Amino acid sequence: MKRIEAMVPSMRRREVVDSILQAGAKGVTLVESRGKGDGERPMVEGARGTAKYIADYNRIDTMITMVDDSKVDSIVSAIMNTAYRGNEGDGMIFVSTIDEAYKISTKEKISSLS
Repeated sequence: MKRIEAMVPSMRRREVVDSILQAGAKGVTLVESRGKGDGERPMVEGARGTAKYIADYNRIDTMITMVDDSKVDSIVSAIMNTAYRGNEGDGMIFVSTIDEAYKISTKEKISSLS
């Protein structure tokens, strides 16, 4: 099993989640977050519109899914094709190995996610 984490700008949330599910994942966990990386920071106006400043962080969403090894390439490809705009700050994808997983409701060890 593999864990795929994709960090993409929040404005692409819906398209990326849909592409992950269409590529064969059974579910996605979404974490709204903020990050500071290569992407441009947005210009933000003050409460009364009198002041403008550059935000300290970008709004990003982290999508996490666990899949069988056979689905990794198709899901990573789906995320890249959906989130790609050719700009710094398009996001990052991380793939890691899951050694063990357990379903709490049944106390069973999960051997595959198909």
